[in-house]
Amino acid sequence: MKSLFLTSSFAEVSELFVKTTNNKLEGKRVTFIPTASINEEITFYVDAGKEALESQGLIIDVLEISTAKEDEIISKINSNDFIYISGGNTFFLLQELKRTGTDRIIKGQINAGKPFIGESAGSIVLSPNIEYIKEMDDYASFSLESYDALNLINFYPLPHYNDFPFQECTEKIVNEFDKKVTLVPFNNTQAIVVSGEEYKLITT
Repeated sequence: MKSLFLTSSFAEVSELFVKTTNNKLEGKRVTFIPTASINEEITFYVDAGKEALESQGLIIDVLEISTAKEDEIISKINSNDFIYISGGNTFFLLQELKRTGTDRIIKGQINAGKPFIGESAGSIVLSPNIEYIKEMDDYASFSLESYDALNLINFYPLPHYNDFPFQECTEKIVNEFDKKVTLVPFNNTQAIVVSGEEYKLITT
C-alpha cells in the first residue's frame, strides 16, 4: 500500500511526519534526492530537510540522480528504508527522473509500499502531469517530450499556497486549474498524507 508524506517545506512539518508514520525511525536510512535543487540559486531547504531527518535519528544517503550511475541509483533506492525527493525545479527533476529511468524504480518501490517523502517539486512530480505548475517553475530550459509525471496520485499538489514569495503564482494556478483538475493547495505548515488511494490534508 502506498505511504506518502507530501510537503511544501519538510523542515516546517517534520513533527507531523513523526506523528503520522507507523515506522520506527531511529537508524533507518533515507535515499535523499536533491536533484531538483542543483541548478537553483536558493537551496537552504535542502540542508534544512536533511537536518530535520537527522534530528529524528534517520541516516541520510544522498543520491544525485543526474550524475549517479545506474547501479548506484538502483542499489540506493531499493535498499534504503525511505525515499525523499527535495524541492527545486520540477521540470528539471522530471527530466532527470525520466532520462535516468529513476522514475520507474521509484514507482516500483512506492507501489511495493516503501515510504516516500516529497518536498515541493518532490511532491508535485508524483502527480499525473506537471504542466499545471508552469507558473511557478521555469520550464523553457528543459527537454521534456511530455509533462506526464509519475502518476502515483490522482490529484495535483500545489505547494507554498499563499506563502511568500509564491502568493501571486499559486493564486494564478488556482484560478486557471481549480475547475480542470483535482488541485490540492497547501502551505508550508501543512502536509498531505497518502495511504493507499486515500489522502488527507493535515496542519501543524
